[in-house]
Amino acid sequence: MSLQINNLRVYYQTLRGDVKALDDATFDIRDGEIMGLAGESGCGKTTLGNSIIYLSPPMKFIEGSVELDNEKLPIWDMKKMDKYRFKKVSIIPQYAMNAMNPTRKIGKMISELLDSKKVSYRKTKQELERRLDLVELTHNILNMYPIELSGGMKQRMVLVLSTLLNPSLLIADEITSALDVSTQKAVADMLVEFRNREYVKSMIVITHDISILYQIADSILVMYAGKLAEKASTRVIIHSPRHPYTKLLISSLPKVGVKYSEKKLIGIPGNTPMLLKPPIGCRFRDRCPVAFDKCIEEPPFIEIEKDHFVACWKEYRKNA
Repeated sequence: MSLQINNLRVYYQTLRGDVKALDDATFDIRDGEIMGLAGESGCGKTTLGNSIIYLSPPMKFIEGSVELDNEKLPIWDMKKMDKYRFKKVSIIPQYAMNAMNPTRKIGKMISELLDSKKVSYRKTKQELERRLDLVELTHNILNMYPIELSGGMKQRMVLVLSTLLNPSLLIADEITSALDVSTQKAVADMLVEFRNREYVKSMIVITHDISILYQIADSILVMYAGKLAEKASTRVIIHSPRHPYTKLLISSLPKVGVKYSEKKLIGIPGNTPMLLKPPIGCRFRDRCPVAFDKCIEEPPFIEIEKDHFVACWKEYRKNA
């Protein structure tokens, strides 16, 4: 098993109290698996991704554990985590197009980054150039400043940078946002290619765009209001979801060839709860079309079928 997360809780400290952005997350990712992480804005996707690699204030570690390749990561300690970043776990951050230092040429920036990890730039340069070829970037890009690159070129460059030392886990946060459709497809395909070439062992791809996950992910984990709602294979999540929130999320997506005049898109009524003081029980209860009395209690995230996990009392009744 590549990644195992158990009972992870990470809150945000505010003057009004703690925002329970990630509350009791438990799941795992197998070697070679690309797991998509989906859900509406504010559900905790980015918090989960950042918790694994860069847990900094105002984020606050509450409890839980993260194991990567059977080694426990000290995610609560920024200094101790430094030896794992880039080598064992790496991230393509949200707004990655702005992640590179604008005052450094790209080659110089990579050299400084490798030096900080005690890795020789000279010995790594041949592999760096090989990966530039793979993502269809010229070697001359190493002599350029980030401002000289297009958005798609920056995304591909950050992908190369993040995987240069073959980390076990890559976290890609909204990697296709702000890109045109053709560039989105190219970048998504490159993620799969890097996995297939074993430059990374497993991936978490964070996005609100489920259509991207349908193309590249082996499994999808759906979050709602800081909680895990459902995890299963991509095929099951898209075609046979079991959690009411997942069903509504999938049904709200437009379908190719279907006109709005023929079938209107269905939204999800209501609003997400405030996580400063989240409601008791199931956090989707107030918006759920099938909620009943039992939902006043918090449902556990359990396996209802092989590799299919759901947090919903209705689904437990069906399987009883």
